[in-house]
Amino acid sequence: MKQEFPVRLIVVPVAEDAARRVLLIRMAPDRGVFPGQWGLPGGGVEAGESVLEALRREIREELGVGLEEAQPLFFKDALLEKTFPGGERREIYMVFLLYRCRLGPEPLKLNDEFSDAAWVPRDQLSAYDLNRATVDTFTQLGWLTPRVT
Repeated sequence: MKQEFPVRLIVVPVAEDAARRVLLIRMAPDRGVFPGQWGLPGGGVEAGESVLEALRREIREELGVGLEEAQPLFFKDALLEKTFPGGERREIYMVFLLYRCRLGPEPLKLNDEFSDAAWVPRDQLSAYDLNRATVDTFTQLGWLTPRVT
């Protein structure tokens, strides 16, 4: 019998600044899909919301800044386990819509989903403990060399 999983549409900003540094965030150690690891911000599209509206809202909620520009990159999907506040875990089938973004000039104000943020030059991305989804994204963009396993 085939197991059913909830499906979630997720918008993901791949933000770069004028110096072409990439914004990385570190998930809080006790929540999210990749607790404690570095990656990209993003979140779910809510009912009645367009994808662009969701992208703007998620950037405002998670990073405390506005969205200046967004260009679609690609999409990908995965079945991932998410840890919720309080420790509950659930597998969710996630479809990720990735956008190259330019953020507003305001200073970042992270919400409690994240423990840290860094603007990282592309040639230094491999120095961070990146989650596997972010490694895959940066590899597809040509910013990381594929890992041989």
